[in-house]
Amino acid sequence: QVHLVESGGGLVQAGGSLRLSCAASGRAFSSNAMGWFRQAPGKTRKFVASLNWNGAPTDYADSVKGRFTISRNKAKNTVYLQITSLRGEDTGDYYCTAAADCSYYIYAGLDQYDYWGQGTQVTVSS
Repeated sequence: QVHLVESGGGLVQAGGSLRLSCAASGRAFSSNAMGWFRQAPGKTRKFVASLNWNGAPTDYADSVKGRFTISRNKAKNTVYLQITSLRGEDTGDYYCTAAADCSYYIYAGLDQYDYWGQGTQVTVSS
């Protein structure tokens, strides 16, 4: 059974930074797509960033390009999301996700992923 556990969320002032972590267990990843989505209060879950477990390629939502960086540490089986220049609209629950197939691709669609964490909350205050 695959488990994804997010951490690193919290309350931060606008302009600040956070690093979210996603610890994966239960299987080995090789060329799987890994991603982060977020869900603002009262809104649907939306794509934020993705990368292939090989390290490349990566992709970002337009709203976070230049501010967010996705990466992974193979030895720790962990995916990270470095968030800088936080804005109020970045507030929400952030979810880590992984695809079951080893495709060498990356995905931006919710239904393209198979495993989901429970989420970590990020709140940006002005």
